[in-house]
Amino acid sequence: MRKVRDYDAELKALGDKARSLKAKRVEQLGQLVAATGADTLDAETLAGVLLDAIGSKDAGAREAWRSKGAAFFQRRGRKGGGDAGGIGSGAQAEPGGDAASGSDAAANR
Repeated sequence: MRKVRDYDAELKALGDKARSLKAKRVEQLGQLVAATGADTLDAETLAGVLLDAIGSKDAGAREAWRSKGAAFFQRRGRKGGGDAGGIGSGAQAEPGGDAASGSDAAANR
């Protein structure tokens, strides 16, 4: 005889897993903000920069941002990739300046 499936338990387990994955993603995004030094920006400025990036139709600017991001992660990997605090302190000057110039370039095009 077949075993009866407990749909309620399966649904609850899936819900728990979804909440866990969402919490992990939020934590990782927070670590990324700290690692890039963007945590020094106020929330309104950071939100504005991200909204400009999302709304940008300039393929060249998006590719430049992607390249800078890839370079950031490559540098991070070489430094050992430990905690985000150590990375953010060493990389604050570069990404902050790059993000501003990248946003300005997109806005001016």
